[in-house]
Amino acid sequence: MSYSENILIRTRDCDMYGRWKPSAILETMQETATAHCAGAGLGRAVTDGLGVVWVVSRCRVEMARPFRLNETCAVETFALPGKHMFFPRGHVFRDAAGEVAGGALSLWLLLDVAARRAVRQPFVLEKLPVEAREAPAAQPRTVRPAGEELAAATFTPPFTDFDVNGHVNNTKYMDWFWNALGAERLEGREIAAFDINYDSEILPGEVIETALYRTDENAFAFCGGAGEKRRFGISAQLRDARR
Repeated sequence: MSYSENILIRTRDCDMYGRWKPSAILETMQETATAHCAGAGLGRAVTDGLGVVWVVSRCRVEMARPFRLNETCAVETFALPGKHMFFPRGHVFRDAAGEVAGGALSLWLLLDVAARRAVRQPFVLEKLPVEAREAPAAQPRTVRPAGEELAAATFTPPFTDFDVNGHVNNTKYMDWFWNALGAERLEGREIAAFDINYDSEILPGEVIETALYRTDENAFAFCGGAGEKRRFGISAQLRDARR
């Protein structure tokens, strides 16, 4: 059983060039995954009762073309067979003509809220509908800092970056990356693919050090940590924007 929803790309979802922001893509993935779980009897009230929450560990998104302001995107999401502690999830993005415009594969974990560690929960394993389908994107890649370092920054994530799970929301890292790239590097370019590694959660009050790297003309990486511990890594492949 999959879950499908048609969404309208609104101004809040777009960058200054009218393209669907990567962070908004992640928000759509998060919300449709939540709706899919709720439809399977695994909504927030159920997982709260079990003392667990869903958290994403890794993600890869591939876009054949960008969605733009006022376009409609048909989103389909489904769970794939799990392995070890990971729950793979696919997303397919179709345009108004029904053509596939992109796909994503994310790896999710169940986090024990009290212990702040990944756990296996038999009830969830039993209830989650799994489909034997082809993944709509490649396996998320390991991101490593490489190439020319372009910029570094130190900051404390603001209040609005935190979600109901008490940590920085997975979508916010992509906004940090896009802000580090800036308008000059993004003008005339669009996203082709990106990978995110969420190594460990960022909690309120932590000071994060980030660095932006360029690995080739259209490939960038963005990594961050606290002290000696890396917290996340993102890589993105851009291309010339299509008209």
